[in-house]
Amino acid sequence: MSKPKVGIACSAATRELYLEKRDLERLGKIADVVIEEYDVPSDWVTIPVDPEVEKRFAKFASDLDVLIVCHGGPRITKPVFDAGKKLKVVGELEGDRFAGRIDVQAAKDAGVMVVDTTHSSSWPVSEWALALTLVGLREHARFRDIIAGKAMSHDDYRTKPPARELTGRTVGMIGFGHIAWRLREFLVPFRNEIIAFDPYAPRELADALDINFASLEKVMGCDVVICLAPDTPKTRDMISEKELGWLKPGAVFVNVSRGVCVNVPALIAKAKKEDAWFCLDAHNPEPIAVDSPLRQMRNVFLSPHIGGMTEEAQPRFFTLMVEELERWHAGAEPRAQITDRVVAGRSGK
Repeated sequence: MSKPKVGIACSAATRELYLEKRDLERLGKIADVVIEEYDVPSDWVTIPVDPEVEKRFAKFASDLDVLIVCHGGPRITKPVFDAGKKLKVVGELEGDRFAGRIDVQAAKDAGVMVVDTTHSSSWPVSEWALALTLVGLREHARFRDIIAGKAMSHDDYRTKPPARELTGRTVGMIGFGHIAWRLREFLVPFRNEIIAFDPYAPRELADALDINFASLEKVMGCDVVICLAPDTPKTRDMISEKELGWLKPGAVFVNVSRGVCVNVPALIAKAKKEDAWFCLDAHNPEPIAVDSPLRQMRNVFLSPHIGGMTEEAQPRFFTLMVEELERWHAGAEPRAQITDRVVAGRSGK
């Protein structure tokens, strides 16, 4: 029996950084692999379609069973699916959780499965979410005093208000996808009650993972609130003055997802009241404005959207895709399929 043919389309730089030799060798055991380099400029939202590039890409796809795209690769459009009569699976290594280089509806119409292994970066983001949670509970403003060279007395080690522990506290999660699933694993030793707001998550997860789903108001009332929501029309400014007003006194608010989910003027106004703690990795705009008042507030801890940027995460996008293709080749379903439910959650429709 002949091996399936897997094509990978990406830039030369992406090939160097993402496609590690060990993973290519692993994939080569079950498939014939061909790589074609492209250099299609794009951002996270828009992948332009050049007719000449599309024509070349369609020819590349014409004898493939599987087509994988990443940075620099063209968009897999209907003409590409029309040319790729043998295609059974298309995948994207890193598409900001939106499979931006794949026309998902065209794939569905062609009967082709779509797989997106963007969640490689979700693992380090969940680690950073835990770290920021702990920082927020430990009266993080004291680092400013140390950096400023302030003389410290014995009494200065007794923080006012006192630092707090994470163990036993309620943790609210806004969005319950890959980041939240991983973060929930990390929280098990802390014995937290976890309450999530996510209209799109399967309710069966509540019993399977021992969490509870609730309204956004209920989640915002937890001891720690962690924003893990994607950027969609429905999530932009979803947390504004009213929602921030639901935070309990002394609550810790963490954002490691998208800055646009939180209304910035309302965030600044709430932080000025100094009745809650804020640990923010995601900002609007990005990078955070040099003159932003948030930079100077003692109850605000900032990091420059580094949650998903680790040396381990970068090659793991392809490692996860190879694992998915191994499952598919063995007759099992890939785990990171872009289904109708996933499309609904990512588009906000």
